[in-house]
Amino acid sequence: MGGTGLIGSRTVALLRAAGHEVMAASPSTGVDAFTGEGLADALRGADAVVDVTNLPSSDPAAVMSFFRTSTENLMAAEAAAGVRVHILLSIVGADRLRGNFHLDAKVVQEELVRQSGQPHTIVRATQFFEFLGALADGSTVDGAVRLAKCQFQPIAADEVAAALAGAATADAINGVIEIAGPERAGFAEIVGRYLRAVGDPRAVEADADVGYFGGRVSDLSLVPLGEARLGRTDLDGWLQSRKSAA
Repeated sequence: MGGTGLIGSRTVALLRAAGHEVMAASPSTGVDAFTGEGLADALRGADAVVDVTNLPSSDPAAVMSFFRTSTENLMAAEAAAGVRVHILLSIVGADRLRGNFHLDAKVVQEELVRQSGQPHTIVRATQFFEFLGALADGSTVDGAVRLAKCQFQPIAADEVAAALAGAATADAINGVIEIAGPERAGFAEIVGRYLRAVGDPRAVEADADVGYFGGRVSDLSLVPLGEARLGRTDLDGWLQSRKSAA
């Protein structure tokens, strides 16, 4: 579900390369978890469902409705189809950073999966390197980037996809796996390094009064607190891979 997006398309490619039959389900391919359109046909004979769906909206009610309704529809359809395991992509810190409407909706989504009775694995990831530019743009005030004063540990989208593909072919753990990049540093430091590397002259400031998209943060709000599976790609390695692919 969400198989044509940033993470979904990568996960589909990895599973197909490993010899699995995969449907890249999304509204553009006629499968809509929110309306239920095409779900029953898409899940017929399915062994695993990987849910990486998202709603890019600034309307809190719409985001909550999307995650709640989509998840309820998916859980019911999976139970009817006898799906072996449900994999949900979620966010590290979602249950600790309240006041951010998107994360609040992800917490509700996680709880619906837990309560469904379906075998599941929840994979919580830190922010992706691929979104650093958008984070900077969304945090720019008067030409300067103002970011929350906290730790940051971004991960490459390819490594998120690999974790999801691995979970989809493994037994359900009926619990949470947290994944993060190998490098932890200040939020402003990492975004500043990214901007310098891409030739962006904007100044970057760490501000204790700035939250994270509406949520108040502490130093460790956006990073794993306990055991986490760490990727191998740090910021410099990811930037180099982008240059090589260009």
